[in-house]
Amino acid sequence: MTQPLPADRPTDVQVIDGFLRVTLADGRQIATPLTWYPRLASASPEALRHYELGMVGIHWPDIDEDLSIAGMLKGIKPPAVPDNA
Repeated sequence: MTQPLPADRPTDVQVIDGFLRVTLADGRQIATPLTWYPRLASASPEALRHYELGMVGIHWPDIDEDLSIAGMLKGIKPPAVPDNA
């Protein structure tokens, strides 16, 4: 597995106009449709604002959702999560 690059570390997260926008340490921004992430799409604005940034991704503790920056950079839509998960 490849080591994460310091430039790929997330520094900010916003939900704007139906997109999840992530700013990386080097200033790049990634935008993916919020509909790709059903848990995030159905979460309250307060829950969306409560996130934790890591070296390789983002965690929303109130929603129990984790996203990897590597997956977002590759444009990979996460697999559907079963309702009972």
